[in-house]
Amino acid sequence: MMEKKVVVALGGNAILSNDASAQAQQEALIQTSKHLVNLVKEDYKLIISHGNGPQVGNLLLQQQAANSEKNPAMPLDTCVAMTQGSIGYWLANAMTNELKQANISKEVATVLTQVVVDENDEAFKNPTKPIGPFLTEEAAKEEAEKTGATFKEDAGRGYRKVVASPKPIGIHEAKTINTLVNNDIITISCGGGGVPVVGAELKGVEAVIDKDFASEKLAHLVSADMFIVLTGVDNVYINYGKENEQKLTNVTVAELEQYKAEGHFAPGSMLPKIEAAIQFAKNNPGKKAVITSLECLGDLTKNPEIGTTIVL
Repeated sequence: MMEKKVVVALGGNAILSNDASAQAQQEALIQTSKHLVNLVKEDYKLIISHGNGPQVGNLLLQQQAANSEKNPAMPLDTCVAMTQGSIGYWLANAMTNELKQANISKEVATVLTQVVVDENDEAFKNPTKPIGPFLTEEAAKEEAEKTGATFKEDAGRGYRKVVASPKPIGIHEAKTINTLVNNDIITISCGGGGVPVVGAELKGVEAVIDKDFASEKLAHLVSADMFIVLTGVDNVYINYGKENEQKLTNVTVAELEQYKAEGHFAPGSMLPKIEAAIQFAKNNPGKKAVITSLECLGDLTKNPEIGTTIVL
Protein backbone atom coordinates (compact mmCIF):
# COMPACT_ATOMS: atom_id res chain seq x y z
CA MET A 1 0.00 0.00 0.00
CA MET A 2 1.18 3.50 -0.85
CA GLU A 3 1.84 5.75 2.14
CA LYS A 4 -1.05 8.10 2.86
CA LYS A 5 -1.37 11.09 5.16
CA VAL A 6 -3.86 10.79 7.98
CA VAL A 7 -4.79 13.35 10.63
CA VAL A 8 -5.97 11.75 13.89
CA ALA A 9 -7.78 14.00 16.39
CA LEU A 10 -7.49 12.49 19.88
CA GLY A 11 -10.34 12.88 22.33
CA GLY A 12 -9.74 14.04 25.90
CA ASN A 13 -10.25 10.50 27.26
CA ALA A 14 -7.06 9.48 25.44
CA ILE A 15 -5.05 11.63 27.87
CA LEU A 16 -6.87 12.30 31.13
CA SER A 17 -9.38 10.24 33.10
CA ASN A 18 -9.91 10.97 36.82
CA ASP A 19 -6.29 11.33 37.90
CA ALA A 20 -4.82 14.68 36.80
CA SER A 21 -1.26 13.85 37.86
CA ALA A 22 1.53 13.95 35.28
CA GLN A 23 2.24 10.27 35.89
CA ALA A 24 -1.36 9.20 35.20
CA GLN A 25 -1.56 11.28 32.03
CA GLN A 26 1.75 9.91 30.79
CA GLU A 27 0.49 6.37 31.44
CA ALA A 28 -2.72 7.09 29.50
CA LEU A 29 -0.67 8.37 26.57
CA ILE A 30 1.46 5.22 26.56
CA GLN A 31 -1.74 3.20 26.10
CA THR A 32 -2.93 5.66 23.44
CA SER A 33 0.38 5.34 21.56
CA LYS A 34 0.01 1.55 21.35
CA HIS A 35 -3.14 2.10 19.26
CA LEU A 36 -1.67 4.95 17.17
CA VAL A 37 1.33 2.83 16.18
CA ASN A 38 -1.11 0.45 14.45
CA LEU A 39 -1.66 3.13 11.79
CA VAL A 40 2.09 3.55 11.32
CA LYS A 41 2.34 -0.22 10.78
CA GLU A 42 -0.24 0.22 8.00
CA ASP A 43 2.13 2.75 6.34
CA TYR A 44 0.11 5.85 7.13
CA LYS A 45 1.99 9.13 7.52
CA LEU A 46 0.64 10.14 10.91
CA ILE A 47 -0.33 13.65 12.01
CA ILE A 48 -1.72 13.73 15.56
CA SER A 49 -3.79 16.49 17.16
CA HIS A 50 -5.31 16.46 20.65
CA GLY A 51 -7.57 18.26 23.07
CA ASN A 52 -6.44 20.00 26.27
CA GLY A 53 -9.71 21.02 27.96
CA PRO A 54 -9.10 19.44 31.38
CA GLN A 55 -5.38 20.29 31.35
CA VAL A 56 -5.77 23.97 30.51
CA GLY A 57 -8.62 24.23 33.04
CA ASN A 58 -6.41 22.77 35.78
CA LEU A 59 -3.52 25.04 34.79
CA LEU A 60 -5.76 28.12 34.97
CA LEU A 61 -6.82 27.09 38.49
CA GLN A 62 -3.15 26.72 39.50
CA GLN A 63 -2.31 30.09 37.94
CA GLN A 64 -5.19 31.76 39.77
CA ALA A 65 -4.25 30.17 43.11
CA ALA A 66 -0.67 31.46 42.90
CA ASN A 67 -1.54 34.84 41.36
CA SER A 68 0.28 37.79 42.93
CA GLU A 69 1.82 41.10 41.91
CA LYS A 70 5.30 39.56 41.75
CA ASN A 71 4.11 36.33 40.12
CA PRO A 72 1.10 37.22 37.95
CA ALA A 73 -1.11 34.54 36.40
CA MET A 74 -0.48 33.82 32.73
CA PRO A 75 -3.21 34.67 30.16
CA LEU A 76 -5.28 31.96 28.46
CA ASP A 77 -3.38 31.91 25.15
CA THR A 78 -0.12 31.32 27.04
CA CYS A 79 -1.74 28.55 29.11
CA VAL A 80 -2.87 26.85 25.88
CA ALA A 81 0.74 27.02 24.64
CA MET A 82 2.02 25.60 27.96
CA THR A 83 -0.35 22.62 27.81
CA GLN A 84 0.45 22.06 24.13
CA GLY A 85 4.08 21.74 25.23
CA SER A 86 3.50 19.40 28.16
CA ILE A 87 1.08 17.06 26.36
CA GLY A 88 3.24 17.13 23.23
CA TYR A 89 6.30 16.20 25.28
CA TRP A 90 4.51 13.26 26.94
CA LEU A 91 2.97 12.01 23.70
CA ALA A 92 6.18 12.33 21.65
CA ASN A 93 8.07 10.31 24.27
CA ALA A 94 5.35 7.65 24.42
CA MET A 95 5.18 7.36 20.62
CA THR A 96 8.98 7.18 20.29
CA ASN A 97 9.16 4.30 22.78
CA GLU A 98 6.26 2.40 21.18
CA LEU A 99 7.85 2.77 17.72
CA LYS A 100 11.13 1.38 19.08
CA GLN A 101 9.31 -1.62 20.54
CA ALA A 102 7.67 -2.22 17.16
CA ASN A 103 11.09 -1.96 15.44
CA ILE A 104 9.93 1.04 13.42
CA SER A 105 12.57 3.68 12.76
CA LYS A 106 10.67 6.97 12.69
CA GLU A 107 11.09 10.29 14.46
CA VAL A 108 8.34 12.16 16.30
CA ALA A 109 8.16 15.96 16.60
CA THR A 110 5.81 18.27 18.47
CA VAL A 111 5.00 21.60 16.78
CA LEU A 112 3.76 24.49 18.90
CA THR A 113 0.85 25.60 16.75
CA GLN A 114 -0.73 29.03 16.32
CA VAL A 115 -4.19 28.90 14.78
CA VAL A 116 -5.46 32.03 13.08
CA VAL A 117 -8.98 33.23 13.85
CA ASP A 118 -10.93 36.27 12.62
CA GLU A 119 -11.05 39.02 15.25
CA ASN A 120 -14.49 39.94 13.81
CA ASP A 121 -15.83 36.39 14.32
CA GLU A 122 -19.35 36.58 15.79
CA ALA A 123 -18.17 34.26 18.60
CA PHE A 124 -16.32 37.19 20.20
CA LYS A 125 -19.64 39.03 20.65
CA ASN A 126 -21.16 36.05 22.45
CA PRO A 127 -18.55 34.16 24.51
CA THR A 128 -19.86 30.74 25.56
CA LYS A 129 -16.89 28.54 26.53
CA PRO A 130 -16.54 28.30 30.36
CA ILE A 131 -12.98 28.25 31.73
CA GLY A 132 -11.28 28.59 35.10
CA PRO A 133 -12.69 28.48 38.66
CA PHE A 134 -16.26 28.82 39.95
CA LEU A 135 -16.88 32.18 41.67
CA THR A 136 -19.66 33.67 43.75
CA GLU A 137 -21.84 36.26 41.99
CA GLU A 138 -20.16 39.01 44.01
CA ALA A 139 -16.62 37.84 43.17
CA ALA A 140 -17.56 37.45 39.49
CA LYS A 141 -18.91 41.03 39.32
CA GLU A 142 -15.76 42.33 40.99
CA GLU A 143 -13.51 40.43 38.57
CA ALA A 144 -15.60 41.57 35.56
CA GLU A 145 -15.27 45.22 36.58
CA LYS A 146 -11.52 44.82 37.10
CA THR A 147 -10.66 42.88 33.93
CA GLY A 148 -13.59 43.36 31.54
CA ALA A 149 -14.11 39.59 31.35
CA THR A 150 -17.57 38.04 30.89
CA PHE A 151 -18.98 35.71 33.56
CA LYS A 152 -22.02 33.45 33.31
CA GLU A 153 -23.86 31.33 35.83
CA ASP A 154 -23.01 27.64 35.32
CA ALA A 155 -25.69 25.06 36.23
CA GLY A 156 -26.25 26.35 39.77
CA ARG A 157 -22.61 25.77 40.71
CA GLY A 158 -21.50 29.39 40.61
CA TYR A 159 -20.22 31.86 38.03
CA ARG A 160 -17.46 31.09 35.55
CA LYS A 161 -15.55 33.19 33.08
CA VAL A 162 -16.62 32.50 29.50
CA VAL A 163 -14.52 33.10 26.40
CA ALA A 164 -15.20 32.99 22.67
CA SER A 165 -14.86 29.84 20.58
CA PRO A 166 -14.13 31.23 17.09
CA LYS A 167 -13.74 29.09 13.96
CA PRO A 168 -10.18 28.56 12.69
CA ILE A 169 -9.39 30.25 9.36
CA GLY A 170 -5.70 29.33 9.05
CA ILE A 171 -2.79 27.53 10.69
CA HIS A 172 0.44 29.49 10.82
CA GLU A 173 2.68 26.41 11.02
CA ALA A 174 0.85 24.36 8.33
CA LYS A 175 3.82 24.55 5.93
CA THR A 176 6.24 23.47 8.68
CA ILE A 177 3.98 20.56 9.65
CA ASN A 178 3.67 19.49 6.01
CA THR A 179 7.46 19.60 5.55
CA LEU A 180 7.94 17.33 8.56
CA VAL A 181 5.27 14.88 7.38
CA ASN A 182 6.68 14.78 3.85
CA ASN A 183 10.03 13.88 5.42
CA ASP A 184 8.39 10.93 7.19
CA ILE A 185 8.38 12.52 10.65
CA ILE A 186 5.30 11.83 12.80
CA THR A 187 3.99 15.20 13.97
CA ILE A 188 1.94 16.28 16.97
CA SER A 189 0.29 19.65 16.41
CA CYS A 190 -2.81 21.82 16.93
CA GLY A 191 -2.89 20.79 20.61
CA GLY A 192 -6.04 22.05 22.33
CA GLY A 193 -7.23 23.55 19.07
CA GLY A 194 -4.04 25.58 18.83
CA VAL A 195 -3.09 28.94 20.34
CA PRO A 196 -5.71 31.39 19.00
CA VAL A 197 -4.06 34.37 17.25
CA VAL A 198 -5.33 37.29 15.15
CA GLY A 199 -3.87 39.62 12.53
CA ALA A 200 -0.55 39.78 10.71
CA GLU A 201 1.25 40.13 14.05
CA LEU A 202 -0.25 36.85 15.33
CA LYS A 203 -1.49 38.47 18.51
CA GLY A 204 -2.81 35.97 21.06
CA VAL A 205 -6.44 36.35 22.14
CA GLU A 206 -8.58 35.06 25.02
CA ALA A 207 -10.40 32.29 23.21
CA VAL A 208 -10.64 28.52 22.89
CA ILE A 209 -10.72 26.87 19.46
CA ASP A 210 -12.57 23.57 19.12
CA LYS A 211 -9.86 20.96 18.47
CA ASP A 212 -11.99 19.03 15.97
CA PHE A 213 -12.43 22.14 13.79
CA ALA A 214 -8.73 23.00 14.09
CA SER A 215 -7.83 19.40 13.19
CA GLU A 216 -10.12 19.52 10.12
CA LYS A 217 -8.48 22.77 9.01
CA LEU A 218 -5.06 21.14 9.41
CA ALA A 219 -6.16 18.02 7.49
CA HIS A 220 -7.31 20.22 4.62
CA LEU A 221 -4.17 22.39 4.57
CA VAL A 222 -1.75 19.43 4.51
CA SER A 223 -3.89 17.57 1.92
CA ALA A 224 -4.52 14.61 4.20
CA ASP A 225 -6.01 11.53 2.55
CA MET A 226 -8.12 10.72 5.61
CA PHE A 227 -9.34 12.58 8.69
CA ILE A 228 -10.04 10.46 11.79
CA VAL A 229 -11.91 11.91 14.76
CA LEU A 230 -11.63 9.75 17.87
CA THR A 231 -14.37 9.60 20.48
CA GLY A 232 -15.59 7.31 23.27
CA VAL A 233 -17.72 5.05 21.02
CA ASP A 234 -16.82 2.83 18.03
CA ASN A 235 -19.47 4.34 15.74
CA VAL A 236 -21.87 7.25 15.43
CA TYR A 237 -25.46 6.33 16.27
CA ILE A 238 -28.85 7.86 15.62
CA ASN A 239 -31.53 7.48 18.32
CA TYR A 240 -28.61 6.79 20.65
CA GLY A 241 -29.58 4.96 23.85
CA LYS A 242 -33.13 4.28 22.63
CA GLU A 243 -34.83 1.03 21.54
CA ASN A 244 -34.56 2.03 17.87
CA GLU A 245 -30.85 2.93 18.17
CA GLN A 246 -29.09 2.58 14.82
CA LYS A 247 -25.36 2.30 14.13
CA LEU A 248 -24.01 4.30 11.19
CA THR A 249 -21.19 2.70 9.19
CA ASN A 250 -21.07 4.39 5.76
CA VAL A 251 -22.91 7.66 5.42
CA THR A 252 -22.99 10.58 2.99
CA VAL A 253 -22.74 14.24 3.95
CA ALA A 254 -26.37 14.77 2.87
CA GLU A 255 -27.60 11.93 5.10
CA LEU A 256 -25.56 13.15 8.05
CA GLU A 257 -26.82 16.71 7.63
CA GLN A 258 -30.38 15.36 7.68
CA TYR A 259 -29.70 13.47 10.94
CA LYS A 260 -28.09 16.61 12.36
CA ALA A 261 -31.17 18.70 11.45
CA GLU A 262 -33.33 16.11 13.23
CA GLY A 263 -31.35 16.74 16.43
CA HIS A 264 -29.61 13.38 16.81
CA PHE A 265 -26.26 14.78 17.99
CA ALA A 266 -25.62 16.50 21.33
CA PRO A 267 -24.07 20.00 20.99
CA GLY A 268 -21.48 19.46 23.72
CA SER A 269 -20.19 16.07 22.59
CA MET A 270 -20.83 14.46 19.19
CA LEU A 271 -22.03 17.52 17.23
CA PRO A 272 -18.62 19.26 16.76
CA LYS A 273 -17.13 15.96 15.57
CA ILE A 274 -19.98 15.51 13.08
CA GLU A 275 -19.60 19.08 11.81
CA ALA A 276 -15.82 18.75 11.44
CA ALA A 277 -16.22 15.44 9.54
CA ILE A 278 -18.83 16.99 7.23
CA GLN A 279 -16.52 19.96 6.61
CA PHE A 280 -13.60 17.69 5.65
CA ALA A 281 -15.71 15.57 3.26
CA LYS A 282 -17.10 18.73 1.61
CA ASN A 283 -13.68 20.39 1.30
CA ASN A 284 -11.98 17.25 0.00
CA PRO A 285 -14.16 15.38 -2.54
CA GLY A 286 -13.16 11.74 -2.91
CA LYS A 287 -11.58 11.60 0.55
CA LYS A 288 -13.20 10.31 3.71
CA ALA A 289 -13.62 11.31 7.32
CA VAL A 290 -14.00 8.61 9.98
CA ILE A 291 -15.43 8.87 13.49
CA THR A 292 -14.53 5.97 15.77
CA SER A 293 -12.82 5.00 19.03
CA LEU A 294 -9.12 4.76 19.79
CA GLU A 295 -9.42 1.01 20.30
CA CYS A 296 -10.69 0.51 16.74
CA LEU A 297 -7.70 2.08 14.96
CA GLY A 298 -5.95 -1.25 14.42
CA ASP A 299 -8.99 -2.72 12.63
CA LEU A 300 -9.91 0.34 10.60
CA THR A 301 -8.34 -0.84 7.33
CA LYS A 302 -9.43 -4.47 7.73
CA ASN A 303 -13.09 -4.22 8.72
CA PRO A 304 -15.55 -1.96 6.79
CA GLU A 305 -18.01 -2.11 9.70
CA ILE A 306 -15.49 -0.39 12.01
CA GLY A 307 -16.16 3.28 12.59
CA THR A 308 -18.50 5.66 10.80
CA THR A 309 -17.14 6.70 7.39
CA ILE A 310 -18.37 10.02 5.97
CA VAL A 311 -18.03 10.84 2.26
CA LEU A 312 -19.44 13.53 0.00
